[in-house]
Amino acid sequence: MSHVPLVPIGAPLAQVADERTAADHHAALATLEDRLRAARVEVEAGWGPSYVERVHKKGKLTARERLARLAGPGTTPREVGTFVNHGEVFPAGAGADGQRSPAAGVITAFAQVEGRWCMVIANDNTVASGAWWPRTPEKIQRAQEMALRLRLPTIYLVDCSGLFLPEQSKSFPGARGAGHIFKMNSLLSAHGVPQLAGVFGDCIAGGGYMPIISDRVYMTEQAYMVIAGAALIKGAKSQKITSLDIGGPEVHVHQSGCADVRVPDDETLLTCLRREVARLPTSGAGYYRGDVAAMAPRFAPRELAGILPPDHREVYDAHQVLARLVDQSLFWEVMPEVGEEMIVGVGRLGGLYAGFVINRQGLVGDPEHPGHQRPGGILYRGGIAKLAAFSRACNDDGIPLFWLHDISGFDIGREAEAHGLLAYGSSLIYSNSTNTVPMFAVLLRKASGAGYYAMAGMPYDPVVQLSTCLSRLSVMEGRTLAIAAYNTKLDDDFQIVATDPAERAKIEAGMKEVEARIERDMDPFVAARQMDTDELVELGALRGWLCDLTEMAYQGTGHRRIKNPRIWSLHDLRALVGGPR
Repeated sequence: MSHVPLVPIGAPLAQVADERTAADHHAALATLEDRLRAARVEVEAGWGPSYVERVHKKGKLTARERLARLAGPGTTPREVGTFVNHGEVFPAGAGADGQRSPAAGVITAFAQVEGRWCMVIANDNTVASGAWWPRTPEKIQRAQEMALRLRLPTIYLVDCSGLFLPEQSKSFPGARGAGHIFKMNSLLSAHGVPQLAGVFGDCIAGGGYMPIISDRVYMTEQAYMVIAGAALIKGAKSQKITSLDIGGPEVHVHQSGCADVRVPDDETLLTCLRREVARLPTSGAGYYRGDVAAMAPRFAPRELAGILPPDHREVYDAHQVLARLVDQSLFWEVMPEVGEEMIVGVGRLGGLYAGFVINRQGLVGDPEHPGHQRPGGILYRGGIAKLAAFSRACNDDGIPLFWLHDISGFDIGREAEAHGLLAYGSSLIYSNSTNTVPMFAVLLRKASGAGYYAMAGMPYDPVVQLSTCLSRLSVMEGRTLAIAAYNTKLDDDFQIVATDPAERAKIEAGMKEVEARIERDMDPFVAARQMDTDELVELGALRGWLCDLTEMAYQGTGHRRIKNPRIWSLHDLRALVGGPR
């Protein structure tokens, strides 16, 4: 029973797709990923070289330079929220006269510091002196939530001039306004998550509050923390005084006690933060990995580009995707006898066990009508029940769970309602809503309708949701939605009923406009800009992301149950569903 029956899956790419098809898929994806790389370069430039030079003239490092030095050589931070606000201009409609806020003016990234994964939140001092724009508070809070769920030490690299005041109405009030950051600070502290803060420069108003609840606060000689800066005090009280006089290290280290240590410069402060992290417990991932080493899949992850068709209507073998993600291409499929439209099971990522859910594409068997087939990529009764049982078992066993989306939604129609899909779906939603095990969502291609919800999409609080450049997030496809919107004007064959040429032309144009708008809204960059997904990733880099997220899930010890494989509920589930062995 203790043996986890991992078996080889997958086949060489030449057996999966002919050379021309694979090349076409690869070329189409390359165009999309070229756009992604170009956008990333644009975001990382902040407001450009002149602002970088301005920072350097002050004897300071940029936020990205600080992050790179904090993480250390040989490690690659995993940035999340890179494309928040991407392409937006503030104030809206200002055109060339408006201002942009690359990455919403704040960098949030998972980074390995002294061998421990941490969440780093760094104000981008090349963008409006690190000011908070619309969505900046939500982005910071999202990063804090990830840290809380994974119990990752959280490091604030503070260089923040406060709210970007011309747009304060979009970032100050509301349930997720800027003040909620400080509640998240408090929740992290209440749950024992280490918080460290380095104050490098401006730290005004809300920026002044952000580091205070941290366990250790360091300040450089150029740094200050104030509720109100010198300019505001001069206006309100007619006092001529500098912000350093009001809240510099002389005040907060030696008088108020709001900071712990003063250091001369950025480099020294970053060295001190690394030293603090080194004092924390080491990662538990090695303990849970045991003597099993991380091993690459037998089939290269870069081959995913040749397997996944860019056209969401084309099918592929989901097992081939898994074979290019899991260690050694070894996988244990659980409950294959039921819910054929869904594949669930366990594999290793970087030597650590993880659970997987993925939609099977193409035609699958129809147990309600033996001998018949029905389309995959849709949730039917058996698949929904299987997902709920697997989700509960992974939660009980402490296995991190990855949901790989390529789903059109739930089955619909009279028979589906008679089968009680609403009730089965409610059971699955309850399981995913109450699970405490880390769950992660990956939008491979389409994520449509209630299927997106049922598979632990963003509204169901996955720790992180990733999207590929092929992903399409919507209630339904553009053409389908256009038909639904104009349903009263169409016959049973979806043809326009009106006979008047002008009216027909108006309806046809309206349907085309709706379809085109929905297609634009499904662009993954739109989802990333609006924080409807956490990060866009290149398909060939997906395994690396999954391995790192799994390691983070196993890093902390003692805050959740992680059972050894001898007592997994999954073994019982397999025996009960599959019959005697």
